[in-house]
Amino acid sequence: MNPLVINLLLAFCWAAVTGDFSAGGLTTGLVFGFLALWIAQPLVGLDQFYFLRVYRVARLTVYFFWELLLSSVKVAVDVLRPVPRNTPRIITMPLDVETDMEILTLTNLISLTPGTLSVDVTEDRRELIVHAMFADDPEAEIANLKSGMERMVLEAFRP
Repeated sequence: MNPLVINLLLAFCWAAVTGDFSAGGLTTGLVFGFLALWIAQPLVGLDQFYFLRVYRVARLTVYFFWELLLSSVKVAVDVLRPVPRNTPRIITMPLDVETDMEILTLTNLISLTPGTLSVDVTEDRRELIVHAMFADDPEAEIANLKSGMERMVLEAFRP
């Protein structure tokens, strides 16, 4: 059986036993279920990729919220300045992500981060057109997006 399904069942069982079907109760059940599966993994022969993927998705989530905080502060400071120092540009970023889900996740994370906006993906799905609010050096901005968001998305989605 799929480890995610088992984890969800354990979370539901935890909520049923405690009588707490709130988001907090289910989250606690998910955490305890994950720990139980991780401890029992050698005994039942579960796929280790599930645990690695959960770790990578958690890392991507933390990274995204950190970037969200930094870019929000950067945009707010620029907006409050008497003379803004932004240098907006449209940049074209070559893509290493290939599947629809990888492209969708990357473009949404870029668009949700203040100061950047995914405009379009080319027809051949090899390049992403991005509007960047602070693109003094377009090559550095592309390198930052590739080494940050895109790398984390690739790690989260690929074995």
